[in-house]
Amino acid sequence: MEGFIEEILPDGRFAVLLDNEHKIIAYTAGKMRKFRIRSVVGDRVHVEMTPYDLSKGRIVFREKTPGQAGGPPRRRSGFKR
Repeated sequence: MEGFIEEILPDGRFAVLLDNEHKIIAYTAGKMRKFRIRSVVGDRVHVEMTPYDLSKGRIVFREKTPGQAGGPPRRRSGFKR
């Protein structure tokens, strides 16, 4: 499913409004946490849901928005030969 992040909640959870107008509570997937992919209000995200509880889900992908920077520049090591 796809939707937009509406609100940031405590404990790494987000309120997500899906394209079909349902509001769910979602948390960030482990790979997104591992690679420190940040999500903010208004981001378009892909959500995995379980058929057992349709009010919860897991954010597995954050789409890139045009005009958004790629993050801070990486530092080069000071060692040169």
